[in-house]
Amino acid sequence: MALTAPIFISPFFLDYILPFVLVFTLIFAILQKTKILGDEKKQIDAIIALVIGIILISFPFARDIVVKLMPFLAVSVAILLVFMLLYGFVYGKTDKMQNGIKIALLIIGSLGLITVVLIITGAWDYLYSMLFERAAGS
Repeated sequence: MALTAPIFISPFFLDYILPFVLVFTLIFAILQKTKILGDEKKQIDAIIALVIGIILISFPFARDIVVKLMPFLAVSVAILLVFMLLYGFVYGKTDKMQNGIKIALLIIGSLGLITVVLIITGAWDYLYSMLFERAAGS
């Protein structure tokens, strides 16, 4: 029995299918929302989105830019989600809480989130050694 790589991590899927679907979906959504080509022109919007998606995957430089940006986008959206959850927790239905306490909780939560992101990425050790240890700080 031969071992094959799962489809979701194959280079063909990651380098061609996902960028095409992403760009096709974004272009189609933008054309539908702005109605540049007119109302009820879904077929024309789809054809234009299809052509732009095919052009994207046919040029390696442009495709590589999209592929390399997606992990950053995914991490950024996850961080933004955590921030918005903290923000909603502080500024949600808290009519009885004073504004100073709300701002303090938001600052504490934001600093905590930044600290966690720095620790997870490994940047915390570099910053700590640069600021507080002589060898890297000099």
